[in-house]
Amino acid sequence: MVNLDMEEMGPVVNRLRRAQGQIGGVIRLIEEGRDCKDVVTQLAAASRALDRAGFAIVASGLQECLSSPDGINEDDRAAMEKLFLTLA
Repeated sequence: MVNLDMEEMGPVVNRLRRAQGQIGGVIRLIEEGRDCKDVVTQLAAASRALDRAGFAIVASGLQECLSSPDGINEDDRAAMEKLFLTLA
């Protein structure tokens, strides 16, 4: 399976930290009894951030597979497809 390049994952980690803060915000909004619209808006933002982080990770894996001199083997292809579909 593909290993993550930590240098490329910096922006992904930042996005996940923002999502973590957004999720904390959702919890605070609920605990404060805030309006449903505010809660759902914040939750949607966190969800998009998580989705984008996941897609960036899968895209990084695909790029590594495609740039490999040996190409991509069937097991790696199937694993990457499964990861991608997990996010869908």
